[in-house]
Amino acid sequence: MRTFCLLTIVILLTSSCSTTDDDNQRNPFLLDINFSTQLGPIQVLDLEIPSSPIYVANGGIRGFFVINTGSGIIAWEASDPNHAPNDCSQMTIDGINVVCACEEHNYNLFTGQSNGEVLQYTLLPYRVSISGSTITVFN
Repeated sequence: MRTFCLLTIVILLTSSCSTTDDDNQRNPFLLDINFSTQLGPIQVLDLEIPSSPIYVANGGIRGFFVINTGSGIIAWEASDPNHAPNDCSQMTIDGINVVCACEEHNYNLFTGQSNGEVLQYTLLPYRVSISGSTITVFN
């Protein structure tokens, strides 16, 4: 009887688990590309000034943006996360924002959120490692 109760509890616990995670949905437009890019000395020097983003072409899907927020360095994918990559999906820097020419989506580089309109996906963040004066962006 004790084994039966234990087995019943185990079955109930495992069958109640869900295999989907709607809150952590992967963006279907942006591929998961593995890369590691070390920034050059000039790029690192440009990032010493807070709120001055830079674009780096070699890494990610369409390159990536890096910004010094004043409290740290963050990096974002340069392809608009709300449509499939195409000829015009690479965004450009506009102050502390990035803009997509084909959809006119506008995102804040401090938060990754869209400005003004509600969009399904935010900017895709990349990891940043800082070791002395070396900054590496990777996925």
